[in-house]
Amino acid sequence: MIGSRVLEDKDIPVQLIAGLGNPGAEYAETRHNAGFWYADELASAWQGQFRSEQKFQGDVCKLVINGQDVWLIKPMTWMNRSGQAVAALARYYKIPSEAVLVVHDELDLPPGTARLKRGGGHGGHNGLRDMIQHLGKDFARMRLGIGHPGHKDQVHDYVLGRPSRVDHQQIEDAIWQATKILPKLLEHGLEKAMNDLHTK
Repeated sequence: MIGSRVLEDKDIPVQLIAGLGNPGAEYAETRHNAGFWYADELASAWQGQFRSEQKFQGDVCKLVINGQDVWLIKPMTWMNRSGQAVAALARYYKIPSEAVLVVHDELDLPPGTARLKRGGGHGGHNGLRDMIQHLGKDFARMRLGIGHPGHKDQVHDYVLGRPSRVDHQQIEDAIWQATKILPKLLEHGLEKAMNDLHTK
């Protein structure tokens, strides 16, 4: 587990952003890959290029945003082993868990919603479960709403299914808003970025 320190948000700028998803073309457009979509949008917005890094078990990209270095990773370990890849990169670059932002799909929020938070449980999300196992609970999260199918027995097929055209557009809109607040997140910390994002 990566060591954690109790520090104020403003003292710990985000240095590593992990977008969660599953590898492979058959999963590319599924709801569970919303984290990958966000990572791709960031890379595009700041002219980054992902490359496969075997030692980190993922696709990795380095961005410079307002003079700050930020690493992006899309774990290629499958969702339920995401923490392995993120922890490997964090350890290599000596990035504390509080400086990690994990971006994931969120059943409990409607499509078109993006929310920031720090800490918390996994809520049944396999990617977060593994992330907590490897990083502890102090990392920040970007929760991208995908809506809920209505019954827990339908969740598996729902997250691995494609959203409707309307829902997909709403998710993309939320990702765009979440991308725009990243410079504020890096400069001013989670609290101020949260206030900005949550009033959209």
